[in-house]
Amino acid sequence: MTTTQALDEATQGFLKALASETRQQMLLLFAGDAELTVGEIATRSGLSQSTTSEQLALLRRGGLVTSRRDGKLVRYRVDPEAMGVRLQQLQAYLTVCCPPASLAPTGETGPPR
Repeated sequence: MTTTQALDEATQGFLKALASETRQQMLLLFAGDAELTVGEIATRSGLSQSTTSEQLALLRRGGLVTSRRDGKLVRYRVDPEAMGVRLQQLQAYLTVCCPPASLAPTGETGPPR
């Protein structure tokens, strides 16, 4: 990644998916490698099934969850591999854009506060 490259579309989708407190809370429901249906997530989160489906679609597009059909049900689970890729891309971008103070050239610690 060069200093002129912006984040790719997939990483932007990842950040968008994480930008909502509702979606952040939904992700916590998957702790322990849980696999959940829309109905189970809706019940646990207190959201309607349609809102839950909309939020899950954003999480899926952002690479945070994956889904599989199980008869009439769709089961969702976290996608740790895709998350890992997005986190590595984000870290690389931030390191180029805004290196941590410990990596800044001598005498430069970042923008003034």
